[in-house]
Amino acid sequence: MASPSLNSNPCCFIALTEETCQGNPCSVSTESSAAEYHPPPRYGVLARGKKDVRCESREEEEEEEEGQAWRREALKALCNIIYNSQRAQERDLGWVLYFPLNLWLSNSIFLHKPLLSQERGVSMLTSALEQCLSVQWREKYEVLSDPRAPPVSTEVSQRVAEILKILFTITYRFHRQEPDEEDAALYRHLAALLRHCLKVTCDREDLTEDLQGHTVNMLSALPLQCLDVLLSARVTEGSHEWEGVNMETVHTLLTFMEKRLYRGQKLKEKLTPVLNLLTESCRVHRETRHYLRKQILPPLRDVAQRPEQEATVKGHLVRLMTHVDTDIKHCAAELLFVLCKENVSRFVKYTGYGNAAGLLAARGMLSGCQVTYSQYSSDSDSDTEEYKEAKEHINPVTGRVEEQQPDPMEGMTEQEKEEEARKLISLFNRLSRDNIIQPIGVTTSGKLEPLCGQMRESILEEEEEDPNESEEEEVD
Repeated sequence: MASPSLNSNPCCFIALTEETCQGNPCSVSTESSAAEYHPPPRYGVLARGKKDVRCESREEEEEEEEGQAWRREALKALCNIIYNSQRAQERDLGWVLYFPLNLWLSNSIFLHKPLLSQERGVSMLTSALEQCLSVQWREKYEVLSDPRAPPVSTEVSQRVAEILKILFTITYRFHRQEPDEEDAALYRHLAALLRHCLKVTCDREDLTEDLQGHTVNMLSALPLQCLDVLLSARVTEGSHEWEGVNMETVHTLLTFMEKRLYRGQKLKEKLTPVLNLLTESCRVHRETRHYLRKQILPPLRDVAQRPEQEATVKGHLVRLMTHVDTDIKHCAAELLFVLCKENVSRFVKYTGYGNAAGLLAARGMLSGCQVTYSQYSSDSDSDTEEYKEAKEHINPVTGRVEEQQPDPMEGMTEQEKEEEARKLISLFNRLSRDNIIQPIGVTTSGKLEPLCGQMRESILEEEEEDPNESEEEEVD
């Protein structure tokens, strides 16, 4: 039996008031309740006791729990209406539901993979995204864009953002899995729609950037093999093209990355998603890697300054390679490493060994060993004449031409040089013996390992050669 408070109209709950969705279904305001009592100034006001404060806080908690219960019941009713009523799914008024239903849908309806296909979550939300943006298709995976179209309104951009958030929550846990043929077609259709979202402009610049940010997050949640549609658009006049492929989407992603890179705010939240997306795209698509390498890593000419001091995209990325946040520095280094086709010598050439050491140590490549990857082509790295002339004078650690420094051992005999070397070894042994430093060396496999055994043997040999030195130090 239906509840007497429910209307027979299947869309009755779409017009729920904002107060109901905010957990205040029966709020009544009166002038008497809002009035405050002001005692005469000649009398003092008694302070509230601890018991009164505890009772008041307990009442507030109960009211909040009651409000949560009202919200849950309202959302349940809304979900049932939308799921069972085709009319409710098609009505424009249903857009207001995406804001309060975001958390509910992402945590309840689409929690498991079977529900993903049963509830048609991705398909329904993709259709909703098309309706919201009034999309018209030119081809199967290409949206017909109108450069004269007016900017998207604030309300529509917020709706699109909410839909993208829900889609991201649904698809992210499956982006590493191999999709079947039906899901792959659905994801490619969604990727083509997201390509259009990257080109959409809103009536405010900050909304445009927010929409692009949500689109980037959504693209990173899709299977990599389904992102080939980003390069499938036809080449038109004025579009960015490379090797006969339309690079408009890649250029938009690069511009978006530069904007957030130069801004330098909330890098982990704002920058790492687009860095990861570009890195994975470069691994899979050769044209994308070639285009980004041309833009980010052009042939070296000026080697008078360190790579991290350059006021370019590469300079900003190299600076991030030594960032305190490990996720940020790993993402920045990984993009540059992939642009160098994961070639150690080329990577060191563009970034300097000091900046590259962190990634190389994590990958076990400090010894310079190369790993062959079949997905990379065998094209060579062309050097400019300026680089060839300065190559012999470049410091591989800093990545620039250093000024000539005087030889500190000039004028010393071989015996004096050996004596200085022994003193240096003795100092290092003492620091190691006192656990102030731990000497580490590079193994044949390219990994870092402590040199405990070798240092212990060196210390014993030193003590055997000069047993009186330690005794004199203790006396002093």
